Amino acid sequence: MEYGLVALWLAMYLIVGLATLPLAAALFPRFQDAGAAFAIPVGLGTIGIVGYLVGHLAFGWPALLAALVVLLAASAFAGDNELVDEYAYAEVAVVFAVAFGFLVAIRSVTPEIAPLPLAIGEKFLDFGLLRTSLRAEALPPEDMWFAGESLQYYYGGQMLTALLTILTGTAPRFAYNLALAGFYASLVTAAYGLAGAIADSHGAPRRIAAGLGAFFVGIAGNLYTAGQVLVWLLPDSLVASVTGFERGGEILSWNPTEFWFFDTSRIIPGTINEFPLFAWLNGDLHAHMLTTPFTLLVAALCFSYWQTPEPERTRRRLLLASTAPVAGFLAISNTWDFPIAAGVVLLTVAFAPSDPATLLPPRLAERVPPREGLLEEVRRDGLALAGAVAVLLVGGLLVIPFWFGTASTRSLGFLPPRSDLGPLLIVHGGFLLAFVPYLAGRVYGTVTVPRKRLAAAAVIGAVLLVAVWLSGFAAVALFGPLLVAAWYLLRRRADVGFEAVLLLAGIGLVLIVEFAYVIEPQYQGTDLERMNTVFKTYMQVWVLWAPAAGVALARLVDPSNALPSVDTPAWRSAGVAIACAVLLTTGLYAGFAVPAHFGNQPVGSDGPTLDGTAYTYERYPDEAAAIDWLDAREGQPTIVTAAPGGYRWNPDEGQGASAPASLTGVPTVLGWFHERQYRGGEPYEKRLSDVETIYEGSTVEQSSLFERYDVEYVYVGPAERARYDLAIEDHPDLAVAFWEGDVVIYEVQG
Repeated sequence: MEYGLVALWLAMYLIVGLATLPLAAALFPRFQDAGAAFAIPVGLGTIGIVGYLVGHLAFGWPALLAALVVLLAASAFAGDNELVDEYAYAEVAVVFAVAFGFLVAIRSVTPEIAPLPLAIGEKFLDFGLLRTSLRAEALPPEDMWFAGESLQYYYGGQMLTALLTILTGTAPRFAYNLALAGFYASLVTAAYGLAGAIADSHGAPRRIAAGLGAFFVGIAGNLYTAGQVLVWLLPDSLVASVTGFERGGEILSWNPTEFWFFDTSRIIPGTINEFPLFAWLNGDLHAHMLTTPFTLLVAALCFSYWQTPEPERTRRRLLLASTAPVAGFLAISNTWDFPIAAGVVLLTVAFAPSDPATLLPPRLAERVPPREGLLEEVRRDGLALAGAVAVLLVGGLLVIPFWFGTASTRSLGFLPPRSDLGPLLIVHGGFLLAFVPYLAGRVYGTVTVPRKRLAAAAVIGAVLLVAVWLSGFAAVALFGPLLVAAWYLLRRRADVGFEAVLLLAGIGLVLIVEFAYVIEPQYQGTDLERMNTVFKTYMQVWVLWAPAAGVALARLVDPSNALPSVDTPAWRSAGVAIACAVLLTTGLYAGFAVPAHFGNQPVGSDGPTLDGTAYTYERYPDEAAAIDWLDAREGQPTIVTAAPGGYRWNPDEGQGASAPASLTGVPTVLGWFHERQYRGGEPYEKRLSDVETIYEGSTVEQSSLFERYDVEYVYVGPAERARYDLAIEDHPDLAVAFWEGDVVIYEVQG
């Protein structure tokens, strides 16, 4: 185990946070910890956005040094040293270190950066983005799977990882897993800080809320595992009578020895339903994971705006403006999150105690005075929408090279296959167990309608919701009442706060993906057409809801935070029971998955390791040597390998997974089949045909393609031998540059 590297990376993260403390204190002056929990995300975000901008001139050390100078200057000149709370940062450092150590332990037993059959996911994509970033002299990097062209993918998180790799002088095969641990710890710490700050604003127990917020992003899972355990414990006859399933089927035959961590991620048909612990157990250094701390950073900046009194116009404007660069970083790291940042801003400005018109210059503010009733709602929401659009525009302009070179354009589709009620309850039920009683108690305490009328309204509402459900809109029936309740309570200022804004943001995302989706051409017309939309969106729903659920449960168990109308022994006991039920049902996944995970043994190592490529020397020794040789080449010489690559590395079956390019960042003419998504069908098919011609065509055709693609090396390994008739080996302009076992790398001469 590489304990020295673990200590180095932990120290690096904490030092970045320490250097950022004054800036964090200036951004979050009314947080109990003066923003200590967000010092690391602020520091990393600054390094990321400055490194990206400078990197278009010169990447590597020039971009990194410029980013560090900007970070230190901002902290020195815009920070507030008087507000810095070292003791609060010590508490944050402990939380970060525990989360970091936990994920390091997780990765040390499954460190492999590998596709199937050894691992699941898109680790080759993520590591390839890291490696090509490290090889780039300037941004955007060259696409390791489409030689000669720039990346057409959001790569900001891997670019930030590259900068941290340079800063620590770490070999990329170790940096991959250490960065994963750092992003996880940043997320857990951010949820801890935001939940604690919101709870503190209510006078609720801060550390309980903070701990629960951290639990929900770091440990909790959906209810699928709880359902499996419940079915296993109940008599078969009872389960069969309720579900209609008989023994011998998948549901009734399950037992704890058959637990597999992956099952929980495929609940709603045609979609992927990940949550943080699942994602980090799976171990991709993927975009939807790397942006999670920064999604909470946007939320924290919005809560700081929420806390700022109306007369402090300049501070509120600056806080909203500060969300723009974070939104820009989200755009280049996981473009799906870019509009989510605007949505949180919109809801914040619309519901904050201060009048949104006061953000405008006085003369403009006079033209939009407060109104009454529905007109006031329209006024506030319209002004909030303008603020959100401004954030998107500024954030988008900050990363304008991304939109004109790197971003992949896709269109929107509408009315995809929708989710059924049962799967929705399994995926979101843990949060609903917290939110429903929390909102219900406060609605009950504020409504003054006579009980008979209230009961009649409830019956009518229930009938309408059943009708909506039966019409095929289960999500609307399930979340519509929560949306109305949260909106009502926020407008009435009825003992709810920013946690309700986070709840609304998550509900909005859940409902949007029931009606609209980003079209993936390869899935059009199938039940998978909204797979990626739900996949990328649901992770952010979980992240937004986690601190809100922490606050809700902390207030449910704390008698001093109940409304007088519900401050009774029965309500308090119910709150404790609800909290216990939520912790038990959502914690069961970790209870099974984590011990099972530690039953693994790293491939290619005698004990725990963070070496993500150690497995290659045991599984593919000849190719490992060839890949090491390629990795030692300077710059980004173009190679050609078997195409297309995919999710499997089975060389004997012709499946090479584009390993030489993916593990080195050295670009190949055509790599994974994902390039069809990024580039379109025609360019993809042209290169696919050209790769076949390079291996099997005539000498004249091969030479022409060498020149067209500026090929310097031709890779011939087991996958190429299994897939092609290798006429290429007779080409007169090829010389053997490397030879190990069944792998030969030819250099193109002349």
